[in-house]
Amino acid sequence: MRERDRDDEGRARSARPRDGLGRPLPYGAPGVERQPEGVVRTPAETVAQAQRLLDGGMPFHAHEVFEDAWKSGPAAQAPLWRGLAQLAVGLTHAARGNAVGGARLLRRGAQALASPEASPYGIDAAGIDVPGLVRWARELADRVEGGAVVDAAREAPSLCGGGRGLE
Repeated sequence: MRERDRDDEGRARSARPRDGLGRPLPYGAPGVERQPEGVVRTPAETVAQAQRLLDGGMPFHAHEVFEDAWKSGPAAQAPLWRGLAQLAVGLTHAARGNAVGGARLLRRGAQALASPEASPYGIDAAGIDVPGLVRWARELADRVEGGAVVDAAREAPSLCGGGRGLE
């Protein structure tokens, strides 16, 4: 029986490799390098790193980048980053074939981004196309509920606009 993986502080942390959608792979299998935890980035760095991961079909890993921003940034910015993390996890679930979970998280993220707490920061300071992402998430949730098969890279939204996603 294998002991639980632990980090340096003794907290349980899975050391299993993961695929591009964050699914655990067998120990020793080649996987996608995980995002380091606790990295403090500027909003622009967060958006750029998350966009690279989304474009590469790795929304689970993009969610980790958003989670760092939400946990390490100012409390006033947390609703934006949390909503973006929910969108990334929703896309992850949808691409894994979990229509119920994917649609639910896409809608939850869209609702969070549409809230007054998230939108002013997102539009003014990070260049994020909050209204466009809300539309994208709601439209993708509808398609997922309708049985659409989702390819994470093809469906990746453009965080700063430009009409990508749902092409």
